[in-house]
Amino acid sequence: MKLPRRTFLYLSAGAAALSALPRVARAEAYPARSVTIIVPVAAGGTTDVSARIIGQYMSRLFGQQFVVENVTGAGGTTGSTRAMRARPDGYTILMGHTGTHAFSLSFYPNLAYKPDVDFEPIGTVLEIPELIVARKDLPPRDLKEFVAYVKGNAEKLNVAHGECAGSA
Repeated sequence: MKLPRRTFLYLSAGAAALSALPRVARAEAYPARSVTIIVPVAAGGTTDVSARIIGQYMSRLFGQQFVVENVTGAGGTTGSTRAMRARPDGYTILMGHTGTHAFSLSFYPNLAYKPDVDFEPIGTVLEIPELIVARKDLPPRDLKEFVAYVKGNAEKLNVAHGECAGSA
């Protein structure tokens, strides 16, 4: 069989172009190895317990270990910094919270990470209602009075938080 010259050239050009097409890539199934969940607070708190429950569930779901690693210090920024510096391959996940991604910006002017740039949110795990409690005989009766009271007596007051405690 004899091909017309024009048909031969079309077929040759097409065959040459095939090598330029991307090859079929097969992605590795995720996760192919254990995943580390960095919890930036001490063991036993709400964030830690939540991460452990979710880690157990994910381990069963995916058939790989989800290991919780508590990395404490500097109001959660030590663990967050470690997560930010980890390889961006999905095998290190941070269990962040308002302390590590909102409050830390005002507490640490030279924060090693930018919460809105260096992290990609996966989803909300849980919501914990926050409330202010005090002695029954404390003079303020509502939030407006409480703010005024704190401003006038800041040097005498202490504050505690469920994830980390300290004085203000």
